[in-house]
Amino acid sequence: MEQAHSLLLNEDVCSRLGEDQRAEFVFKWLRFLKKLLPAIDRADLKQNQKRLVEQLLAVLTASPGPSTRLLLAYCLAQLYWVGDSFTSSLTVDRCNDIIRSRDDSPSFLPTRLAAVACLGAMFEQLGRLLISAFKETVANLLKALKSAESQGRYEIMLCIEKILKGLGVSALPCHRDIYKATRACLTDRSTAVRCAAAKCLLELQREAVFLWSTELENVASLCFRAFEGSNYDVRIAVSKLLGTLIASALEPRQAIAPRPGSRRSSLEEMMELLARGFLRGGAGFLRASSDMLKGASPVSRDVRVGITQACVVFMCTLRGVWLEAHFSSLLPLLMELVSHPRVTQSPSDAICCRRCVSFIMRASVGGLLGEKAQIAVAKEICLVIREQKRTIDAALCEGNVETRVSSLDMAASQHVLVCSLLELASILQALCSAAAPLLHDGSTGMLDTVISVLLHPSVSAQLAAAWCLRCVAVAVPAQAAVLLDRCSERLGALKSCPEAVAGYSAAVAALLGAVQHCPLGIPHAKGKVVMGLAEDLLRSAAQNSRISIQRAHGGWLLLSALITLGPTVVENHLPRMLLLWRCAFPQSIKELESELRRGDAFTWQVTLEGRSGALYAMKNLAMYCRDLLSDEVISRLLPLLSCAVALLTQLPSLVKSYGHQIKNALTVFRLRVYEILALLPPKSYEENLGTVLKQLLMDLTGTESTACNELNLLPPLCHSQDLALLGPALHDMDQHYIEEELHGGSSIGEGSLEYDPFTICEKGQEVPAPLPPATALIAAAVRLFAVIFPQLAAQQRSQVLGQFCECVKQLKGARQQAVHINVSAAFCCALKCVTLGRDTLAPEEVHKPGLSLLMGALESCNPLLRCAAAEGLARLAQALNDPSFTVSLFLMSFDKLKAARDAIMRMGHALALGALYRYLGGISSPQHLSACVGVLFTLSQDSTSPEVQTWALHSLSMVVDLAGPLYHSHVEASLPLVLRLLLSTPHTHVEVQQSLGRCLNALITSLGPDLQGEDVGVCALRTSCLVGCAVMQDSPDCLVQAQAIGCLQQLHMFSAQHVNLASLVPSLCVNLCSTYLSLRRAVVACLMQLAQREAMEVSAHAVALVKELPRRDNTQLDVTIKEVGLEGALFSLLDQESDLRLQQDIQETLVHVMASAAASELAHWLKLCKDVLSASSDSAGAAQMEINQEEDADWCDDSSAFRAKCESSGPFHSLRWSTRVFAVECVCRLVAQCESGDPAHFDMALAQEQRLHGSTDFLVLHLAELVRMAFMAATDHSEQLRLAGLEMLYVIIRKFASVPEPEFPGHVILEQYQANVGAALRPAFSADAPPDVTAKACQVCSAWITSGVVSDLSDLSRVHALLASSLLKVQAGRDVPNPLYNESTFTMETLAVLKAWAEVYIVAVQSTVQQENPAGWQEQQQEWGEEPRGAGGPTGAGLLKLVQGDLATLSRLWLAVLQDHALLTLPPHYANQLPVTGGSFYTAETVDQVRQHYCGAWAPILHATALWLKSTEFIMVDEGPANLSRPVTPTSMGQSTALASVKSPEDISTERLHLILGITVAFLCSPHSQNQMENITSCLHALQALLDVPWPRSKVGNDQALSVELLSVLHRLIVTRESPGIQQDVLELVRRVVYAAQEHIKEKRHSAEVDDGAAEKETVPEFGEGRDTGGLVPGKSLVFGALELCLCTLVRRLPRLSPQLAGNPTDQGGLVCTFSDVDCRLITSALGILSDLPSICSPEGSVSVLPTVLYLLLGVLRELVRGGGAGEAVLAPSALQALRTVVSSPMSRAEKSRAAWVGLLRSALTTLLECWDSDNTVHGVGEVILLTALTIFLLCVSAEVTTVEPLRSRCIGKFQACLESKDPMVLSRSCQLLVSVFQGPAAVAGLFIQALGTRLVALLQQVEKSRPQSAAELQAALDGVRAVEALVFAAEETHRAPLVAVLLHILISFLLDENTLSSAPVASRSLHEYALQDLMRLGPQHSSVFRALMASAPHLKARLEAAIKGDQESVSAKATPPQVSGKKKPSIQLKSHFL
Repeated sequence: MEQAHSLLLNEDVCSRLGEDQRAEFVFKWLRFLKKLLPAIDRADLKQNQKRLVEQLLAVLTASPGPSTRLLLAYCLAQLYWVGDSFTSSLTVDRCNDIIRSRDDSPSFLPTRLAAVACLGAMFEQLGRLLISAFKETVANLLKALKSAESQGRYEIMLCIEKILKGLGVSALPCHRDIYKATRACLTDRSTAVRCAAAKCLLELQREAVFLWSTELENVASLCFRAFEGSNYDVRIAVSKLLGTLIASALEPRQAIAPRPGSRRSSLEEMMELLARGFLRGGAGFLRASSDMLKGASPVSRDVRVGITQACVVFMCTLRGVWLEAHFSSLLPLLMELVSHPRVTQSPSDAICCRRCVSFIMRASVGGLLGEKAQIAVAKEICLVIREQKRTIDAALCEGNVETRVSSLDMAASQHVLVCSLLELASILQALCSAAAPLLHDGSTGMLDTVISVLLHPSVSAQLAAAWCLRCVAVAVPAQAAVLLDRCSERLGALKSCPEAVAGYSAAVAALLGAVQHCPLGIPHAKGKVVMGLAEDLLRSAAQNSRISIQRAHGGWLLLSALITLGPTVVENHLPRMLLLWRCAFPQSIKELESELRRGDAFTWQVTLEGRSGALYAMKNLAMYCRDLLSDEVISRLLPLLSCAVALLTQLPSLVKSYGHQIKNALTVFRLRVYEILALLPPKSYEENLGTVLKQLLMDLTGTESTACNELNLLPPLCHSQDLALLGPALHDMDQHYIEEELHGGSSIGEGSLEYDPFTICEKGQEVPAPLPPATALIAAAVRLFAVIFPQLAAQQRSQVLGQFCECVKQLKGARQQAVHINVSAAFCCALKCVTLGRDTLAPEEVHKPGLSLLMGALESCNPLLRCAAAEGLARLAQALNDPSFTVSLFLMSFDKLKAARDAIMRMGHALALGALYRYLGGISSPQHLSACVGVLFTLSQDSTSPEVQTWALHSLSMVVDLAGPLYHSHVEASLPLVLRLLLSTPHTHVEVQQSLGRCLNALITSLGPDLQGEDVGVCALRTSCLVGCAVMQDSPDCLVQAQAIGCLQQLHMFSAQHVNLASLVPSLCVNLCSTYLSLRRAVVACLMQLAQREAMEVSAHAVALVKELPRRDNTQLDVTIKEVGLEGALFSLLDQESDLRLQQDIQETLVHVMASAAASELAHWLKLCKDVLSASSDSAGAAQMEINQEEDADWCDDSSAFRAKCESSGPFHSLRWSTRVFAVECVCRLVAQCESGDPAHFDMALAQEQRLHGSTDFLVLHLAELVRMAFMAATDHSEQLRLAGLEMLYVIIRKFASVPEPEFPGHVILEQYQANVGAALRPAFSADAPPDVTAKACQVCSAWITSGVVSDLSDLSRVHALLASSLLKVQAGRDVPNPLYNESTFTMETLAVLKAWAEVYIVAVQSTVQQENPAGWQEQQQEWGEEPRGAGGPTGAGLLKLVQGDLATLSRLWLAVLQDHALLTLPPHYANQLPVTGGSFYTAETVDQVRQHYCGAWAPILHATALWLKSTEFIMVDEGPANLSRPVTPTSMGQSTALASVKSPEDISTERLHLILGITVAFLCSPHSQNQMENITSCLHALQALLDVPWPRSKVGNDQALSVELLSVLHRLIVTRESPGIQQDVLELVRRVVYAAQEHIKEKRHSAEVDDGAAEKETVPEFGEGRDTGGLVPGKSLVFGALELCLCTLVRRLPRLSPQLAGNPTDQGGLVCTFSDVDCRLITSALGILSDLPSICSPEGSVSVLPTVLYLLLGVLRELVRGGGAGEAVLAPSALQALRTVVSSPMSRAEKSRAAWVGLLRSALTTLLECWDSDNTVHGVGEVILLTALTIFLLCVSAEVTTVEPLRSRCIGKFQACLESKDPMVLSRSCQLLVSVFQGPAAVAGLFIQALGTRLVALLQQVEKSRPQSAAELQAALDGVRAVEALVFAAEETHRAPLVAVLLHILISFLLDENTLSSAPVASRSLHEYALQDLMRLGPQHSSVFRALMASAPHLKARLEAAIKGDQESVSAKATPPQVSGKKKPSIQLKSHFL
């Protein structure tokens, strides 16, 4: 590769290479040269230019391949453009000489073609620099054109096109000559030449005015002839030419020289010109006249489809503004096309023309016009419909005989109406809810106009009108029920009119079909009305023979449509339906035979019509209500089907008797029988299998099977990859709607609704297009045969297949082909069913005829049949699963491929090899692989047959794909082959290039990640892949370019660093607006992948490309890229595309680009989304943001502050509502993305500060734009956009509610947008607002009210009023249902309202709690990370005031919702317990629909109900009944006055408690649910609120099983949920449960004490868990359950508490535990629960639980002593408090448990003491904690625990050790604890006084020698003094005097003399002052001892006097004693006094 990277060709290397390698080497060099030339220094280039030109010309004369010559031409032209152009004329002469050469040998052809290509590139690049050689060159080319072969003609046309492009107007002298030469090429037999000629003329018309003026008619005729026999590419190219010429004639780009009599062409003239070709085609006069005389249509469908596309092109060229201005003139002209007698002679021609005209209108109106313009177009269409209907009505009037319409006029009218109505339907469907103004426009009267067509005599017009009404219902769901009522009423009133019955029944059926697309549905009662209408029509069908057919047809049509509503509706009507089905068929075979002996043609027509309709209704039952198709129902249907099957055998006699009058009815009847049988289990009609099979064979092989059904039968049976061999698929074309006409076959035509009116009720967005009955019958027979075949015995299978083969052999010609296709399709479909059902074909007798049949098809001349046969052959091998048979198939194909010379046979067997590998699990052996690859290699190089190459390469691509790693050994041979073929295959053989592209893609996939390697071999393979992609990229065929993009995408996936984005991205952007859907899909798919990793680079390359493009090549998309980047262009493309898959890919691409670029380009993305949202021609939501906040807070503020204005400025214009919805969703994604980014996005002060120091952008700075966009969307006409806008507003409120406003402290930033929010919400609560919009608005209302943004309640009154109005609507109840929507929508809206109120009430109560305890509330918010409410929110009392007035009603409604939810969540086997009539807010029919609504609303309502019950403390207050439509629940929840006398308040409260507990526990037990975390939190808070009330607490405490179950659920919750908030809530709830148990036990003990009398009050009754035995049973013990929870919490945060972990040798190192605040609070809660557990046990039970409790408590203390972390300050007091609670428990003194407690407490004390001994690192805080715990033991337990040896000595020893500590903090705390000990129990105090008194005195005596230097030492000395003082007061009176003397002596020793005092440290002076104060206090108290001491020690007296004197002298300066300024508090602050 590197050797090819040079300016000059390395000829040495090149000469050493073989021919193939040389071609590849030259191509690589030319690729490098192409990139090098634009960037090279001109001086260097000039030095080497001569040599370079010589080398390029040498390549030219060396027979270069097609791709090489394109590169060569480009490089040669670029060389002269960048370097010197002086010698360019010599090169032109050289090329001309080569073209003139008489060498016609095949070897010289590539050189001649290269010369032609070089001329074109040079003239295109150099332009007028070569003007001197222009005429000679053109003359030379035109002369060569006459004798050139197809490749030459193709290249010459492309060359002339480039010459014209380069010279522009300078080529004028040769325009006429070029035009004359191109005329012949436009009708060339080669389609590639036709395309090239069309492109040449397209370029010519830019300057050649005569093409679209004087020669326009001639060129148009040429184009018409070019369309004949054309393919898709030709139609695209020629239609672009013709459309552009028409557009130029209508709107000339340049002035035309005036001539006598000349004038500007009019639209009418242009349409007349197109109509001439549309009606007469491109044939000459004589041929057209001859065809007309023969009665045949002179116009082929190719011509009509081409002209249709040309019409679309000329409208797109003139753009939407022109179309909007001229549509009123254009519409009648289009209608003339479809109403002309020439196109209405045959049904198939009429349908084809209708589809053409419909496509013109859809592509133009739907693709070019905005919503406002489309509404105007719809009005124009309504006028046409009204005029047509008025004309027909006048002509049909009985008194107006003279103006009676003929059948031709009627046909013309019906086709006009069909086209108009279908286009109107499409407009409505596209506009969706934005079409509402059109429906309500009285001047248009659209609905009346459409409904009037239902009375048209033509069935086609009636069905089109019905479909239009269906689209109205889909677009505006509120109209569904209204139209259904209107049509039902008219149907009932006009059931004597045949047209009315047919039309209105079709309309009702269509409207019922629309319900499937309307989430809001229709009222359930409408189904009953339709059922009644259907029954009435069917029963009255026989009453009037004139309308029997219409009534029977209409009745069954209504019934079939009703079934599409689903099981919920059908279930109630099924018995009546079964009765109707029974009446439609004879009851027995005898009755059927009697029928055959009577009746006439009309009677049989009515009978067959009725039975066909009945069978279709059965089919719908099987499709839409499969659950209702039980065995019982099938058994009731089978006798009817048996009669229908029996009638099949009698059909030939009926045809013989009544002729063709009933032939169509018989065909439809057979079709219906086949359809229903295919949906039923074959075993159910096993008795009739023989009859059915016989009839199937007759239909598949009979005389009627003359129509060719290949394109209807075979494509589903072919593999999707194989269909690529047949050309572009229909679903890959933008024009698939009309291209289907060409794929449908000329004799059949495409489907249409009138062929099967029953399909009007089927699900689908597009108008149904059922095939003609005869065609559909064959397709149904094939499907049924596939179902029946696996059920046949082996002998029957063999006979059937043998009969198929024999039949094919006997027939000839077209009939043989048709039968061959039918039977092959049937067998292939059967094989598909066999393999899918994992069945087998059994014996060999079946193999042979089946294989014979498939082999015949495999060698057929029909390519589609060959594909299906190859697929069937592979499935046959798969079904047999016999390796020997599979090998024989391979060998047979190998042999035939080696021996055969027939191209068709080789194509079929080559494909069979690939198909066999596809279905046999990949490659089974390398030998087969090598043989297969060798054969396919040979076939792929057969250049004499491009078709064989195509099929062989396609099969090779499948083998490569399926072989996997086994193919790696063949890669090195395959890649050079593929590359060589790519370089040598002519561009005219695009099918070969496409197969090569598939091969290359498979090879890249096979190599996979290995492509990343840097080995020489891997680099060579990767280079070959890149070169292959480059070759395909240069191809002029768009499908090959799409393949190239796919290959590059694969390369980028596996080796991204080797794909050059700088060249890839521009090639992608250029093709974004390609006319080929496949190419656009490939481009967007590749961009989507690139955007996931390199979005920024992709955008940069796209913008750079547009800046470099020449101006004339700029498209609208390029302009968009230049203005708003690639993402803006993608938005434009998204709006233009109609392909759903492409739309999804574009959206995903935008999401990926936004995800990577939004942070750095936030303002750009917000502006882009705003521009998209504003780009509506009638954007009703574009609002002014200048709001005067000081206006009076009235509703008028909202309406006056927001005035809609149209914003048409910007890069986007009139975008669709779906695009704008996506823009809103993008904004919501942006907000979510910013949430995980910089905190400054949601902090205005921080954002402003950071903005000053950098260019970073933040979301909060764009809040005004966000609110504006949300308002625009929320007030739009489109309901979907309104929903998206409300969701965006909700997101904004949730994310920005707490952001403060820096300029106004105490306020939040959202407060200034109150009017915006109110105005956005108000339309959602209007009377005509859909329920889903209102429900969403309720959510926004609650979010706004609870956000705390608004500080003034009067400002909240607006939004509160909206919620209040909704509550009134809810109170109206179900007795006033919404007549427009399903009853489930009432449930949805009601629950949304009640949920919103519940959320408001919850926040109101929480706000009240916050005000009562603000510190605790803020602490809790900070703990669990809950979002704080706005700083300026209303007070809790204020919010409660808003709710209080409606609380009585709300509470009843909430309880009703909860009971409904409880019933709906019952398991399925309790379904019979559901109320028959439904619940409070749902009906029985809507049970399934409403469950999701209840699931989304119950949790906040549950929480609110619990808070309300807490506020009332379960006290019943009669506040009047709520205005419900029925009692709240079946049990009434105590609110029904009728049951109030039956149930006591206690019973009602119990029901409510159990309801809440049941719902909560059931939910918390569920393994999965939506909104889990929020709902879990609501449940836990609700239970906490309940247990805060005494009455429910007593109920829970009294029910041991309930408490245990609740703890079990909570244990599971705390194990499975990591959220700290949920775990804390769980522990709080456990604490309440334990407290409830404590209260219950206290109550029982108290009752027992009272009952037993005062004599025995010392004895504690044995209540509590454990009873007499002390056993705690898991699963039944409350204590055990609580222990589990506490253990789980503690071990998760202190793993070493677990015995296994504690004994783990790897843990001996002792990792330090660090605790967060959350961990500390969780551990604290768990310890508090632990400490309470002994109190709910019996004495024996307490003994059982005490060891565990003490182990955990002491374990926590041990971990705290070890840890030394920050959490000690919180955890230590909690642990010590819990220990104190446990050891001081009354159970320790109970008679039955005292001894056990003493032993356990001694063990616990021993464990505590061992903490010192086992861990030598205990010091400081740890010592203090342990000493405090030891003190708790000494003070709180009985003396017999601590006074025994050796515990006594060890305890004293610990205190002694602490008194000897060098840490003043430990010393201080020890003295403090000694004070408590000395004041404690006498038995303990005495021991410690004796043991530690002397040590304490000695410690204080040391202070005189070493005075305190710090505050800590001072505090230790003072605490020592307090300890000695406590010792003094604890001593007996007899011994107190000496101790007082010692204390006084110590205090006097602390005094400093006068000289020392002034220079002493602060701590020493403070000690002096404190000592003096104590002496002054103690002296008077012990005066005798004081005097005696002073008398006995004069030096002490003198010291004291001096100190007193000094103190008196300084009293004036020191009014108060000095405080210890540097006093250091202990690190552990005990919040409670434990002692």
